[in-house]
Amino acid sequence: MKKDVSGYLMFFLGVLITALGYEMFMLPTKVIYGVGGIAILLNKLFSISTNKTIFILSITLLVISYILLGKKQSRKSFVGSLLYPLLVYLISLAIPFFPNIEVETIVSVISGAVMTGIGLGLVMKAGFTTGGTDILNQIVAKFGKKTMGTAMLLTDGMIILCSLFVLGISSFIYSVISIYIISIVADKVILGISSSKAFYIITSEEKKVEKYIMHDLEFATTIIDVKGGFTGHNKKVIMCIVPTTEYTNLKNGVLKIDKDAVVLITDSYESVNI
Repeated sequence: MKKDVSGYLMFFLGVLITALGYEMFMLPTKVIYGVGGIAILLNKLFSISTNKTIFILSITLLVISYILLGKKQSRKSFVGSLLYPLLVYLISLAIPFFPNIEVETIVSVISGAVMTGIGLGLVMKAGFTTGGTDILNQIVAKFGKKTMGTAMLLTDGMIILCSLFVLGISSFIYSVISIYIISIVADKVILGISSSKAFYIITSEEKKVEKYIMHDLEFATTIIDVKGGFTGHNKKVIMCIVPTTEYTNLKNGVLKIDKDAVVLITDSYESVNI
């Protein structure tokens, strides 16, 4: 029960931060992203209220989702599709009462992107979506036989490209910068900031490398038996998880023992029972 409550609170906080980022920074700087970006484009072309556009698009895409993707897949987008337009509208009413602080455009762009990334990251971490173009991405992925990453590139890419012709080069560049920042920040919120590195080492000097790790650096190792897919030869992989601060020491130490060693290094966000 506590887990469900914390999940819903995380979801609400995420949507709230996303809506604040849009109204406070994305809308004033004309940064194009998601349904809010489409709303900015339509407002420029036809003077249609951005709030109305966001609401209509969110509901329309939700209905299309139920038809094309089914009830089960649409469930995670239902609340977000209603809550996001509502919060955007309420915040737009409160914006005139916010203190008017003038900052450089690039600062506003970065601030909006960071807030949006944090908000979307919290929403996705809670297991929900804000609807909108998330639904569009799922539809393109399903019926276009594309990966979700490719679908996002196609849909968001097309929306951002429109900003080049409707709003000019500045809006286009700011939008590209924003989507890059949003993706990085959202990933960090979902996965966390890595405090450790996982090393996978294949070396002809297995004993020396293992001794260096265990005795010189004082870290535990695990030996994994593997088989080369191309050669078919049996080999051993030394796996070791170390703090990020020891990353350079371990890498340089291994290569000093065996300059031909194969070293694969990845972020380790969490280690359980190791």
